[in-house]
Amino acid sequence: MLKIIFLLLMSGGIPVAIAMAGSSLIYILFTGNLPPFVVIHRMVSGIDSFPLLAVPFFILAGNLMNNAGITNRIYNYALALVGWMKGGLGHVNVVGSVVFAGMSGTAIADAAGLGTIEIKAMTDHGYDKEFAVGVTAASATLGPIIPPSLPFVIYGMMANVSVGALFLAGILPGVLMAGLMMLTVGYFAHKNGWGGDVKFEWPRVIKAIFETAVVIGWPVVLWLLITKLQFPPRTTVLLGIASLFVADRIFKFQAVLPIMTPVLLIGGMTTGIFTPTEGAIAACLWAIILGFVWYKTLNWKMFVKVCLDTVETTATVLFIVAAASIFGWMLTATGVTAAISSWVLGFTKEAWVFLILANLLMLFVGCFLEPTAAITILVPILVPICQQLGIDLVHFGLVMVLNLMIGLLHPPMGLVLFVLARVAKLSVERTTIAILPWLVPLLGSLIIITYFPRLVLWLPRTFMT
Repeated sequence: MLKIIFLLLMSGGIPVAIAMAGSSLIYILFTGNLPPFVVIHRMVSGIDSFPLLAVPFFILAGNLMNNAGITNRIYNYALALVGWMKGGLGHVNVVGSVVFAGMSGTAIADAAGLGTIEIKAMTDHGYDKEFAVGVTAASATLGPIIPPSLPFVIYGMMANVSVGALFLAGILPGVLMAGLMMLTVGYFAHKNGWGGDVKFEWPRVIKAIFETAVVIGWPVVLWLLITKLQFPPRTTVLLGIASLFVADRIFKFQAVLPIMTPVLLIGGMTTGIFTPTEGAIAACLWAIILGFVWYKTLNWKMFVKVCLDTVETTATVLFIVAAASIFGWMLTATGVTAAISSWVLGFTKEAWVFLILANLLMLFVGCFLEPTAAITILVPILVPICQQLGIDLVHFGLVMVLNLMIGLLHPPMGLVLFVLARVAKLSVERTTIAILPWLVPLLGSLIIITYFPRLVLWLPRTFMT
């Protein structure tokens, strides 16, 4: 009955959060088994969680980066690095999203932030608008896969999984996805005879490669100093950050400091300097330092606007989490989750078969529900089955989030789809058709990530043990 009421409310166009809380309240009033105030109590307890404090701070950090002129620096860095390749701006689109993913943590921020710059640049250089929209949509899915990631924070809290392990687990899958997308760009470039979009110049390319080497080499050096030579973690990191600013002043890097956001987060968590929640605060401080002090691209008027936008987004996300907590509790209390678990385990006890079924379910749900709501509904249902089948919950978290990101690209509720349709001034139908070819690299990545868990778990097992 609870599920029927929920579906009826959803079909009536009621927002998902209100539908979840409302169906729970109606069910309680109808059965009379529990007092109605249980709804309020469970909703409040659902968001009374220390890990959830990371949500507003990660949202604020992403908004600060997005409004501090960082997107132009990322675009110029990616242009110097890969813009000379065939289909140059398509590759720039993917590389830019990889970098921006390390700051925003959401697909929608990537699509709305970098997407505006990238689609205009690509159409100005003669690319089809549909191709520009397609590659922008596909690359936007990297936002929640490469750390930091808002969906990982929600999943980690719901499934009682280490957020730090989830952040580490997203790195190699993100690189895989970016590689498959760049291969797809290369295919279209070869098919259509596209060349590069900037002239190949050794000084420009060498500087971009040098920046990339700094991004990769700097954390490796710090990690060796801390783990092998037993240097004090906090002192070493502070001296390392100071050296970054000195190097940035000397070499005038385009995007090294912004790119270091996920490096600082993961490094701080793996060395025990701070928790994921404290890391979110550190990301905000890093963004404030870059915007106000170093680049001087933020002012107090912009800061107030960013804070208000953050409050609005945070309220929406946490209201969904609160509503989903009572709905999930009611599913468990009424035996729905146990019944689903028994049915699935009665149908198959093979993990690979269950993963096929779970992928199909999550892809379907992702087309109708916003990721936060989908995670909070699916975790109580699917995670107990994963535990019985021996599926690693960190691995399953990556699979779930990627499925829901793909769902953002499709009607009827695909938010990235609607954002890009508005940005590109295309109809939803044309935008949907433009995205279809890019399902090939995305679904290919999903299959690899689903059935090769070592790719996902190697970094967490290496650095979190």
